[in-house]
Amino acid sequence: MSGDNAEDRDDGGARRDAGLTTGEVARRLGVAPTTVRTWDRRYGLGPEAHTGGRHRRWTAPDIARLERMCALTATGMPPAEAARLANGDAPPGTAPLPRGAGPSRPPARARDRGGSGLRLGDVRQECKGIARAALRLDAAALDELLLAAIAEYGLVTAWTEVIMPTLQAVGRKWETSGEKYVEVEHFLSWHVSGALRRSTPPVAADRPHAAAVLACVPGETHTLPLEALAAALAERGIPVRMFGGALPVESLVTAVRRTGPSVVGLWAQSRTTASRPLAQHVAAMEWGVRGARRKPVVLTLGPGWTGQAVPGLPRPPGLAEAVAVVESVTAG
Repeated sequence: MSGDNAEDRDDGGARRDAGLTTGEVARRLGVAPTTVRTWDRRYGLGPEAHTGGRHRRWTAPDIARLERMCALTATGMPPAEAARLANGDAPPGTAPLPRGAGPSRPPARARDRGGSGLRLGDVRQECKGIARAALRLDAAALDELLLAAIAEYGLVTAWTEVIMPTLQAVGRKWETSGEKYVEVEHFLSWHVSGALRRSTPPVAADRPHAAAVLACVPGETHTLPLEALAAALAERGIPVRMFGGALPVESLVTAVRRTGPSVVGLWAQSRTTASRPLAQHVAAMEWGVRGARRKPVVLTLGPGWTGQAVPGLPRPPGLAEAVAVVESVTAG
C-alpha cells in the first residue's frame, strides 16, 4: 500500500494539523496517491496554498475539485476535459466559474453515500472510496483500498462492515439500472476475491485431514462469501479444504471421506439450490476405527437455507458466527 511521502509532512517529520495529506485524500476519494499527484502536476488540481518546498495539505475546496474530477472521469469523460471543468473552466459559450466554485451541494457526510448514485447508508468511510474505485474500474486503487481495509480491521470486520455493504450497494445499483453496472459488480467481486486470497497466510505444512471442508451445494455458483470464510479460518490457523462453486454430490461425498473433516460448510445462495437431504446425508457420514467413529458437524450457510433449516445442524447468520462455530468444534 502506498503511504504518505515527504510532501505530506513538515520539516521535522510531524504531520501538520491543517488539511489532509495526499495519502488521506487518496483514501477518501478511492484513488491511488500517485493519481492525485499526477492530477496536480498535469492538470493543476493541486492545493491552493503551499507551505515550504514540496509540502501539500489539502483543504475542503481542494478536495471538492478532486471529487468533481472523480465524478466526471467516472462518466467516461477524458481526464483533461474533466480537469478543465473541475478547475472551473467553463465549456465554450458559457461564463467561466472562478477556481474552486461549482454547483451548490449539500454538506458531505462521512458515513453516507458512495458517490455516483450508490446508496451505501450508514457505513464506514472506506466503503465510499472502494465504491468510487469500482465505478471507475480502477484496479490499482481498488486493490490498495481492499487490502488496506483488511489490514486495518481484520478480515471478519473488513468483510462485514466494509466489503459486504459495498457489494450490496453495487448489486442494488445493478438491479435498479437495467443491465447497467454489471461490469462494475463483476470487477469488484473479482478484486475482492483476489484481496481475500492475498490476505490469507500461507499454510505452514499441509495435513492429511482438514478441520473444515467448504463447498457450494450443486447448482450454486456464488462463492465469494465462502471464500471469505475460508480466508478467515486460514487467518486463524485452521486447516481448510475449499472446493468452490457447484460441487457435485458424488464429489462432495468423496472429498469428505478423503479428508475426514470436523466441519463441513455448505453454502446456498438460493432456496432453489439448498438441499436438506444433502445436508442430512453429509451429517450422517462416519469414518474412523470401530468404537471411535466420527461424524462431521455440518453448517448450513447462506440465505438459501432460510426457511429450510435442518434440525440439529447449525445455521450461523454471518461470517463472525460461522468462524466462532468452526473454532469451537475444532478446539474440542
